[in-house]
Amino acid sequence: MNFEHSDKAQKYINLLNKFMEQNVYPNEEIYNNQLKNAEDRWSTPPIMTELRNKARLQGLWNLYIPPSLSKFGGYSLSNLEYAPLAEIMGKIHWAPEIFNCNAPDTGNMEVFMKYATKAQQDKWLTRLLAGEIHSAYAMTEPQVASSDATNIECSITKKNDKYIINGRKWFITGAMHKDCEIFIVMGKSDPNNENRHLQQSQILVPRNTPGLKIVRPLSTLGYDDAPLGHAELLFDNVEVPLENILLGEGRGFEIAQGRLGPGRIHHCMRLIGNAQRALEFVCHRSENRSTFGRKLSQHQSVKEFIATAFAQIEQARLLTYKTADQIDKLGAKDARDYIAAAKITVPKMTQEVIDQAMQIHGAGGLSDDWCMAEGFNYARYCRLADGPDEVHMMALSKQLIRRFTNKS
Repeated sequence: MNFEHSDKAQKYINLLNKFMEQNVYPNEEIYNNQLKNAEDRWSTPPIMTELRNKARLQGLWNLYIPPSLSKFGGYSLSNLEYAPLAEIMGKIHWAPEIFNCNAPDTGNMEVFMKYATKAQQDKWLTRLLAGEIHSAYAMTEPQVASSDATNIECSITKKNDKYIINGRKWFITGAMHKDCEIFIVMGKSDPNNENRHLQQSQILVPRNTPGLKIVRPLSTLGYDDAPLGHAELLFDNVEVPLENILLGEGRGFEIAQGRLGPGRIHHCMRLIGNAQRALEFVCHRSENRSTFGRKLSQHQSVKEFIATAFAQIEQARLLTYKTADQIDKLGAKDARDYIAAAKITVPKMTQEVIDQAMQIHGAGGLSDDWCMAEGFNYARYCRLADGPDEVHMMALSKQLIRRFTNKS
């Protein structure tokens, strides 16, 4: 196993670190203040527009696009090569958007690349790749346990030359942003199909379609995730043309699986960046803060945390790298055991590391003076986003039992 980054990856690691040091970290407070004082919290802060223009000019744009989709742009970085870049971007919660590498847009763009028609790509993907608009992926529903995606109840009914959509969705990331112009909606087009995995379809719904209503913004642990936000949506007899279906009726579950595999690892990469930055904050604070006549760095409990956190982060990083490498070599479907393992491990590790980092920072660790409270919130909701821990544990254990007992 080669533990060195490729020359291409190292090139972009150096470029991205330099960009973050020169342009992003110095503007962290400006971004937060612009967002806090904005008349419209769901619009892009001016500093974000400025930083996105700089990133595009410096060739740090759409870095996530893998070699298999390189005809759509990017730099043909493999998942393994992209992993350290996502970690660097993840050190600031809002930084991935600077490089057009933020969720949910990256996953949605991959859906368009893999499953959309040429006409659908021309209409929506081109503008998403250019960073001109945002998008949302509407899957989770409030009335049912959406951890089992076959439970969804939103209906997609064909009538003459239209599809009619009825249902309610919630925690739809990106939906609050004023530039969110397209929704990828998962619903049931064939609810009586004996195969539960062929009942669903995915369909494109433009934001201004009559009957699509944003019910309310939602928060997680008090954070509204502005300017992208999370929303509750109502689809009340929403009509769209037949050509808005993705891939074909009954292919919705297939699309969901193709979308969520790489996306789960992108989250893990960014979360490791959150944990790493929290550890770096603790190291600085331990040398610049004293209690009971000694620096924090001289207290046994603080030293033990720093050592343990380093080990935990490194373990999670290596697992994520191996997962990315498995996706590159085998594809997401055949790497699903490692994807599940990473998705189980990384958010919980990040939550625990940041929790202790907040403790060492005292009351300030809970405030907006540092980014740790927001990072903790991100880690906590990622234990539910893209499938809760328990679902991944069940799936992984099932695979392992079959493997080690030679069952088909």
